[in-house]
Amino acid sequence: MNAGNGSGEHPTQALLDALTIHAELGGIDGKTIALIGDLKMGRTVHSLLKLLVHNFSLRKVYLVAPGELHMPQEVLDYIAEDLKSKNTELVCVSALSAEIVSDSDVLYATRLQKERFTTTDGSDPIATFNKALKDIVINKERLKDAKEKMIVMHPLPRVDELSSDVDNDPRAAYFRQMRYGLFMRMAILLSVLS
Repeated sequence: MNAGNGSGEHPTQALLDALTIHAELGGIDGKTIALIGDLKMGRTVHSLLKLLVHNFSLRKVYLVAPGELHMPQEVLDYIAEDLKSKNTELVCVSALSAEIVSDSDVLYATRLQKERFTTTDGSDPIATFNKALKDIVINKERLKDAKEKMIVMHPLPRVDELSSDVDNDPRAAYFRQMRYGLFMRMAILLSVLS
C-alpha cells in the first residue's frame, strides 16, 4: 500500500482516478485521456498512465508537458508493449491545443511548480514558467472547445494551471474526484485490515 513516494508513484491516487473516470463517464475503455502539466515529477500521472494503459483499452493518450517536464522515459518504456498490443495512440506535445481539448474525454491537469524551472542560458526562469503555464492552463475559455460529456480532473492542490472559473462547470470533476478518493481509500484500508 503506497500513498505516494516523492516524484515516483502514487497508486492510491491512480485507483481513485480510475474510479472517478468510470463513475463520471460510465467506463474507461475507448476513451481519450490528456495528461497535462508536470509529467516528469508528477507521481499521480506516472501511476495513472500505467494503470489505464495496462488495464484498459484507451483510444488515445495525449501527454502535454512544457519544456523539460515530459513523461520520464522509464514510464514510457513500461507502457510501450501495452500501447502496441491495444492499439492505443500516444501523442506527446508541449502545449494544450483546441484540437486536444475537443478530442479528449478526460483532461487531467497537474500543477507546475516554479521552483522546477531553471535555465542554463541566462534566460529568466519565471518568464519560462509563465510561458509554460500559458501553454497548458485550463480555463473557461479553453473549455469552449470541449465535448459536452467530458471531465476535467486534478489531484489537487492546484495553482494557476486550473482556473477557478472552471469550478462551476458541470464537467469539473475534481471536487467529486476528492470524494471518490475517500471511498477508494476506505476500501483499500478495509481490504488490508479485514
